[in-house]
Amino acid sequence: MLLAFSAQAGKLSIVIDDVGYRLHNENQVLQMPLPVTVAILPNAPHSHEMAVKAHNQGREVLIHMPMAPLSKQPLERDTLQPAMSSEEVSRIIRQAVTNVPYAVGMNNHMGSAMTSSLPAMQNVMQALSSYHLFFLDSMTIGSSQATRAAAGTPVKVIKRRVFLDDVQNEAEIRRQFERAVQLARRNGSAIAIGHPHPATIRVLQQMLPALPGDIVLVRPSDLLNEPSSAGNTHAAPPPKAPAPKPKPAPRNPFQGVKECKAKQPPQPVYADAMLNAIGESLITSPGVQFIEREWQQWQALKLVPDSLASPASPASPASPASPASPASPASPASPASPASPASPASPASPASPAGQPAPAAQP
Repeated sequence: MLLAFSAQAGKLSIVIDDVGYRLHNENQVLQMPLPVTVAILPNAPHSHEMAVKAHNQGREVLIHMPMAPLSKQPLERDTLQPAMSSEEVSRIIRQAVTNVPYAVGMNNHMGSAMTSSLPAMQNVMQALSSYHLFFLDSMTIGSSQATRAAAGTPVKVIKRRVFLDDVQNEAEIRRQFERAVQLARRNGSAIAIGHPHPATIRVLQQMLPALPGDIVLVRPSDLLNEPSSAGNTHAAPPPKAPAPKPKPAPRNPFQGVKECKAKQPPQPVYADAMLNAIGESLITSPGVQFIEREWQQWQALKLVPDSLASPASPASPASPASPASPASPASPASPASPASPASPASPASPASPAGQPAPAAQP
């Protein structure tokens, strides 16, 4: 029953940043419950000492890595800059691991400029991979690229949800602590970050012993496998390739074709225009032209015999109709000799139907 209740309890993690400068205040932090974690500045004067003390207690230790902010502020030595090479980033992180022994993870000190740069954070994640450290994103800027930068590396990323002491006032710190409790209850877990200020220490000394029964205090590493809905994220896998589009089904040959509507209405076509167009196309067609040529040739053949027979037709009856020349010796030669002087009185001469005067009638 108790195990079931613990599994359903909200998990709250408290991290105290900027450790290594104020021994008096920091020693008070080390008197708090063990799940309260310290994040130590690697170049602080007491960084090594505080790391050893916390570890000997069984307390979790983080490297509080200085990173460049967007605003102009005094910077720690070896502050990570977005323009640094991967070799320089690796050197600084290697030195930080040496200065803060027993560290199990890292979070950023300031760093709004550094964490918002994807290439810069990729250099950080590559360096952390060699030391098996997780990364707690302090979320000093909403556009942090830490989670994206960890994709493809073994580095796990978790995120801060509440800053306890942005306003160093006990009432405001208490209100932020209660907000962290509500988030842990609603989402299953929450990480709150504070600093070793006197006001923060007093509020934690008062409120940690009085945690609600449904809230359990845990270390940051206990939240590495929490669902991403609680603000904790493992290295995100690369985005999946889009699924191939399904091939279209073969067209049904019996299905009608969709009507293609004209962009502009067609011009109206009237019956006479249509008939004229048909007539013009027929006239110019090879078949009609062939028939027309045949017709013209046939007409020419029909008219040629009549024209050729017209001058000979009157002479044809004249030869039997001549009554006055049965015994005339010149009558057989009359058709062939029209200019003969011996036939001035020839009856055949006035009978010419063509109306042409015979040559014999001339004086």
